[in-house]
Amino acid sequence: MPDDPPDAPTDDGPREECGVFGVWAPGEDVANLTYYGLYALQHRGQEAAGIAVSDGRRMVVFKDLGLVSQVFDEQVLAGLKGHIAVGHCRYSTTGSTTWENAQPTFRTTAAGSGIALGHNGNLVNTAELRDEVAALRGSGASGRDALAATTDSDLVTELIAATAADIGVEEAAMRLLPRVRGAFSLVFADEQTLYAARDPHGVRPLVLGRLDRGWVIASETAALDIVGASMVREVEPGELLAVDADGLRSSRFAAPEPKGCVFEFVYLARPDTTISGRSLHAARVEIGRRLAGEHPVEADLVIPVPESGTPAAIGYAQGSGIPYGQGLVKNAYVGRTFIQPSQTIRQLGIRLKLNPLREVIRGKRLVVVDDSIVRGNTQRALVRMLRESGALEVHVRIASPPVRWPCFYGIDFATRAELLAGSLDTEGVRRSIGSDSLGYISLAGLVAATEQPRTRLCSACFDGEYPIPLPDEARLGKHLLELEPVAPGVSGAASGDPGPLAVGYGAPDALGRP
Repeated sequence: MPDDPPDAPTDDGPREECGVFGVWAPGEDVANLTYYGLYALQHRGQEAAGIAVSDGRRMVVFKDLGLVSQVFDEQVLAGLKGHIAVGHCRYSTTGSTTWENAQPTFRTTAAGSGIALGHNGNLVNTAELRDEVAALRGSGASGRDALAATTDSDLVTELIAATAADIGVEEAAMRLLPRVRGAFSLVFADEQTLYAARDPHGVRPLVLGRLDRGWVIASETAALDIVGASMVREVEPGELLAVDADGLRSSRFAAPEPKGCVFEFVYLARPDTTISGRSLHAARVEIGRRLAGEHPVEADLVIPVPESGTPAAIGYAQGSGIPYGQGLVKNAYVGRTFIQPSQTIRQLGIRLKLNPLREVIRGKRLVVVDDSIVRGNTQRALVRMLRESGALEVHVRIASPPVRWPCFYGIDFATRAELLAGSLDTEGVRRSIGSDSLGYISLAGLVAATEQPRTRLCSACFDGEYPIPLPDEARLGKHLLELEPVAPGVSGAASGDPGPLAVGYGAPDALGRP
């Protein structure tokens, strides 16, 4: 895909990762429950969706590219009969956007039983798992020829299936998961049992809920709410849960070392979700209050960049005493689409997503609150649009610290070279986006707003401190499984990479995406 023209709409915020949902509920319409659960998690991934259902004897998987509402209709859901379901909505953080890479992934064991798996997160030892799968197949090769799908999730499914026939799925998972490194919140199932597992750091959220006649596992509490499930607890880091006719059981495959993603509190999860007992809406309002204290300014009106900047803008108004107002209207139906706009429409840029209320903006000194700056394209176009609409001053306030480092744990940021704050200080970013002033919440202020201990949070995208060790750069990257493997011992620099942590899950096509 060619690069966007300068004024093209670039969805240049952080990409969500994926949403997972699982249900064990005899007597319930589990396919419909999963559909609504995925609908509640649609914000976490809009590239593909899928549901696997088991009736105790056989498993059926239906998946396709598109939004949940595009992939499933009443006729499809009516054909998915059973009492166990695994659902997934995808944003690609490993592998391209292809049907093969849509999830749940599926494998048949040597005994003829099926395994379906959905994954949120990213692994950092994908290259090792690829080599292990290649050895199992006796192919002596790895890379695109060995795998139809090109995701780390598919490798995990195959490795569980490889030994499940001999020792059972539960024991196969207990043996494999300690060897899997990175961020993973998994929901998977065979014909009889629903499973869930969370990496020892608990980077991505995963919660357990109770239905009258069953159990639900989901990426966020908001997905429990939509299906009428009551929150029981979070799946613990390093825990494997199993649900079957004998009830719920828990096993530990690793000691917990919690490092939850702080960006979930800023942007990724829904505001009506709770993480570690903290309401995300309340956390985001508090971020705004602290932002007002850290970066005050004389202004007439505080406006959010909807919808992700809204709670922090409310908090900024409360903390500053400046009135809160709506200065931008968002088209709620603009998302990822497979119909590319014409060049004429593309040149309208940000107006496809946001349109100004000129009578509110004209003659005002504005504080504009957004969740983050990644590449700066959106903010640059937004500042220009507000000035053209008559704003006297535009002061940008950001509800997260500068994003300086790529994420390798499940958020699709760009390469470090493409991150605006990766090479510019705050004044440089301000000049780049054209605002009158710019202020970011401090990392200390952000952590305080989460009400979580600093030691239990991952903030690598802000400070470059990666809690899960990363391999050599040649063994990282979104398209690792679609490339020919680099010979062992060849460094990233030697293989042509430009420098430390140059890769990112948005590269190399991040700037040209719709």
